[in-house]
Amino acid sequence: MSLPLAGPIVLIGAGNMGGAMALGWVKSGIAGSSIIAADPNPPEAIRSRLSDAGVGFVASAPDGIKAGVLFVAVKPQVMADVLPAYRSLIGPETVVVSIAAGKTLSFLEAHLGSAPMVRAMPNTPAMIGRGVTGAYASAGITPAQRKLVDALLQVSGPVEWVETEALIDAVTAVSGSGPAYVFYLVECMAEAGRKLGLPADLAMRLARATVSGA
Repeated sequence: MSLPLAGPIVLIGAGNMGGAMALGWVKSGIAGSSIIAADPNPPEAIRSRLSDAGVGFVASAPDGIKAGVLFVAVKPQVMADVLPAYRSLIGPETVVVSIAAGKTLSFLEAHLGSAPMVRAMPNTPAMIGRGVTGAYASAGITPAQRKLVDALLQVSGPVEWVETEALIDAVTAVSGSGPAYVFYLVECMAEAGRKLGLPADLAMRLARATVSGA
């Protein structure tokens, strides 16, 4: 996949979700050399795979560059401490993408400054390329930037755009949190089978296969 990048993709946070996104970008054909992963302690398996693909790793905000895409994939509770160091990476063509739940565009602007921005909410199946993502774009984003972000998010599954930022909360409730409810359903089914006399491991295998097949 060839993308019209105005600068490197700077990924803040190369943990399970951020790392999965970066692996998806590389698999889709984006050159690893166009990606910088900023994470002081990424999982070793993710670091190894991305490094082999040419992705550069730094422990903190890199100096002297403007990001084409600043992709924020750190936990919401640490964003206020982490983001200000990346403010200098915002250039006239930078687009910011955040996948942090509950952090609004106004929060991002307060810590990064004014820029075209996208709030996105993927779900955990994105880590195996089977996710679905809801996204909302700020008023300042161009059609080309929105198309770029859509392509980056689609490596983990379909992308659905919503018309208001408030609807991202509804997306979080349905698909963002949805896998947890499916897991709970499986646990309940398995427990019901156990109470009916099935061995616990067999009941769990039956429940998992039933939900997966359905």
